[in-house]
Amino acid sequence: MQDHHNLETLLNTQQKKLSFFQNLVLIAAADGILDKSEEEFLLQIGKKLGLTAEDVQPIADNLGVLSFVVASEGMQRTLELQTLVQMMLQDGQIDPREYGLCMEYANRIGYSKEILDDMVTQLAGGAPTGDNRNPPTVK
Repeated sequence: MQDHHNLETLLNTQQKKLSFFQNLVLIAAADGILDKSEEEFLLQIGKKLGLTAEDVQPIADNLGVLSFVVASEGMQRTLELQTLVQMMLQDGQIDPREYGLCMEYANRIGYSKEILDDMVTQLAGGAPTGDNRNPPTVK
């Protein structure tokens, strides 16, 4: 996938990699359940970034006090948001807490709800995958 190649190029320091991974973990843990598909996605991204269990252990240990780290570069911000949305969609449901965190990240990088919803729709294969209990992504 082209995005991951670009993401790997943009995340050219250990700090950038860990900050990005931390953001993914925050989305995955937002609904209180780490689904098997979310876990596999985290492992896949961690492996692509060359992160070890020792690298990411402090993130797991401090989950309750962590917050988003927003990238400074525009292209990195967009690719990170896309990957955060992919994480949100991993378990096939759009949890309102996960969506809220994606919205927070989008707002912090200057993106509107419409841009986020378009991204969700595109990454979900043309239509939101969440059930009707989660209206935030339904237009």
